Amino acid sequence: MANPLDPRIGTVRSGASADAGFDAGLRAHMLSVYNYMASGVLLTGIVAMLFARGGDSSLAAQIFMAPGILKYVVMFAPLGLVLWLSFGINKLSEGAAKGIFWAYAALMGVSLSTIFLVYTGGSIAQTFFATSAGFAALSLYGYTTKKDLSGMGKFLLMGLVGLIVASIGNIFFQSSALNLGISIIGVFIFAGLTVYDTQKIKNFYFEVAGTDFAGKAVVMGALTLYLDFINLFLYLLRFMGDRR
Repeated sequence: MANPLDPRIGTVRSGASADAGFDAGLRAHMLSVYNYMASGVLLTGIVAMLFARGGDSSLAAQIFMAPGILKYVVMFAPLGLVLWLSFGINKLSEGAAKGIFWAYAALMGVSLSTIFLVYTGGSIAQTFFATSAGFAALSLYGYTTKKDLSGMGKFLLMGLVGLIVASIGNIFFQSSALNLGISIIGVFIFAGLTVYDTQKIKNFYFEVAGTDFAGKAVVMGALTLYLDFINLFLYLLRFMGDRR
């Protein structure tokens, strides 16, 4: 029979309670990240469909097919918001960071509305569900794996830089073979980033738990996974999308 006065009993119970509380905090943090990320993707999709409604007479067609600088403003405004959020997160309040995230997701919807003018709705839906399933599996692996993926990040970052350079170069070369290669590499890079970023977000929680930055860390984590999802979707769409 256990000795009720043995101090080790209380120590074990306290440790177990602390671990349980910490795990619950981590789960809550990751759930908030995924909720914000999924809500951002949903907002982007809704805005994209609304702007693409009407085909050639849609708002998307009027913005991107008409002469003028409006289409360039719409295209580059999301980039400006990402830079603002990324470099100014320490000075922004949690509410402001969330507002910028929602504004970014909405503007991305306007920018991505053109895919409904290029691809059929059925192929877009099929690609979206395929991306969702793949993203969920990849992110789950990144969350549960015990392997340290920090070294993987540098390799993926170099690959991402090369991908951007190749994409810019192909604007001038217009090579179908290069475009195919870029698409294949893009899928692998953002699949890898999904795994890596999930683990990074999980590990970062250990640093910000209980601090004032915890809420903003949720927003930044959601933005990171949002970018992984959208890019993975777009690269897959090049393979799976049926053009109109």
